[in-house]
Amino acid sequence: MDVEQIRRVRMWKLYLSRGCPDLVVLARALMGLHAWFYRNVPYSAAIRGAELSGWKTRLTKTWLYRGTLHGVALEDLAPLLALHPGSDAFVRYYGAAFMESVTEDVMRCLEDGVYSRKEMRDIFADRYDRGVLDDIFSPWGGIFVSFARKGQVAFRDMASRDFDLIDVGLIPPFEEAFPDALRRFFTTYGPATAADAAWFTGVSRDRFKTADLSSYRSFEADGKRYYDTEEPEDLPDIPRVTLLAGFDPLIVSYADRSAVLPAEYRRAVILSSGICMPSVAVDGLVAGLWSLKKGEPTVTFFGRQPKRVRDEALAQAERVAMAIDN
Repeated sequence: MDVEQIRRVRMWKLYLSRGCPDLVVLARALMGLHAWFYRNVPYSAAIRGAELSGWKTRLTKTWLYRGTLHGVALEDLAPLLALHPGSDAFVRYYGAAFMESVTEDVMRCLEDGVYSRKEMRDIFADRYDRGVLDDIFSPWGGIFVSFARKGQVAFRDMASRDFDLIDVGLIPPFEEAFPDALRRFFTTYGPATAADAAWFTGVSRDRFKTADLSSYRSFEADGKRYYDTEEPEDLPDIPRVTLLAGFDPLIVSYADRSAVLPAEYRRAVILSSGICMPSVAVDGLVAGLWSLKKGEPTVTFFGRQPKRVRDEALAQAERVAMAIDN
């Protein structure tokens, strides 16, 4: 299998050369939809043909792999959270007794219907000094990241900055959850390397050493060993033009992005801040950027493209805009 065949299989599995009409089915298959910017979720889903009605509440937005935000099916949360049990940095810094008191205060607010970080900051302004308030109610998540990783809270909906209590049930031990998560990864994201799987899951090197890859189909290509579950039959061709959402799984889910992202365009697509821009692939390779500005689609290619390619890219962006508006 060469790089083009690998790309062809991945695009089929990631619903880029076929559709997936159900948003929750899509989120489960992809093990979450990247949601650093919440509109990445409807972009990614619309590109893949998913029905978007009620999308803001049909998925749960929380922190998963590598500390990134994803929209996930609620029933998926417990096994995915098991991949990063980790310790609480706030406890190490402030001490267990102090953080127990803070935790009780914040949880009591949530139980009383106070969901906003700003409101809580005002409530506790006289109780804690500014440094503590900045840490606990940081715009990057603060104490809510700790709660989220324990399955106690999540964002109120996909577009909200506020939080609410949730119940994910019992989070299984890492040793129980990891093999299943690994199989799910290779089923959807394969062919992929062990480095890709380690990157995607964010599991530490020592923990990843416990992975048993002997049961997977494997082969070598371009000097690397790839793993997969099974190759689909009757694969369609790679689409001539494919829109990719910001932080699209086809790009960000792999340690090595060269199969889809040419080196000369990397800095234009993945900014120094880590933001991955919405892009356009031609014959499976990124060749430009697209966006919706005030609902109006724009497409910019890095090099010359035939008019039919430019027209098709713009038409696809218009279809995404219409799907989101409706």
